[in-house]
Amino acid sequence: MASIRCLSTVRTLSRASQTRALSTSLAVREQANLGTVQVQKKPVGGFRGGIFGFLLGFSIASSFAAYHLLEEYQRASAALQASVDTLQISTEKISAHVRRIEAVEKDLKALSQASASKEDISKVRAETKKLLDGLHVEFLDLRSHVWGIQQDLQALSKKNSTTVRI
Repeated sequence: MASIRCLSTVRTLSRASQTRALSTSLAVREQANLGTVQVQKKPVGGFRGGIFGFLLGFSIASSFAAYHLLEEYQRASAALQASVDTLQISTEKISAHVRRIEAVEKDLKALSQASASKEDISKVRAETKKLLDGLHVEFLDLRSHVWGIQQDLQALSKKNSTTVRI
């Protein structure tokens, strides 16, 4: 029995060595490839495919929406910046106008303090009238005095008298 067992193990070993020798031999390796064994793909189930499709669609849609939202934000930000720049320019113009108005008001105040008022003009007019009236009266007095002297001179020249009237 032991010899049968040995014999069966020898056969098994010889078959294994033959198989090994044939599969690793140069002739077997150089033989043309008869074809590759295709690995069978596991079919994707409906539930797994639905989830994958949903997630893929959702991620594409959300990235598209985020892109458009970012573009809209940039456009709105640019428009806001432009309006802020315009507002700043308008504010500078208004500030310049206000400074000019303040300068004109300052000059006006200085002129109004330096100029005469109606009251002052009426006082000066009244004083001038009084002076003119006084000068006119003095002129008339002087004229009458000169006329009197002329009359006296004429009387003296006609009469030869020595009386002088003063």
